[in-house]
Amino acid sequence: MKLIYFILSVLGVVLPLSQFVPWVYQHGLNLPLLIDEAFGDRISAFAWLDVIVSAIVVLVFIVWEGSRIGMTRLWIPVVGLFSIGVSLGLPLFLLLREMHLAAEKPDN
Repeated sequence: MKLIYFILSVLGVVLPLSQFVPWVYQHGLNLPLLIDEAFGDRISAFAWLDVIVSAIVVLVFIVWEGSRIGMTRLWIPVVGLFSIGVSLGLPLFLLLREMHLAAEKPDN
């Protein structure tokens, strides 16, 4: 699963940035335009509200599950969540969780 989570983390960076970087290159960091285009119609608003709710759920999951199993450096997936989005934050947390659980297993 670690390899799968790693690949999903990479895709979670590459795919969103493949759309965002050209937009920023064309428009600059024009936040009013970004928000206007993101919520330009009902289907866009639907998609963005879904992503916002998902991001909140992932944030709660990272904090809760990470604390429950004693993970450190939970800030890493949180930064991924807030900088790129759910597409990075969730698979990165799951990767770090797998690594933490593997390190915690007693040797047989």
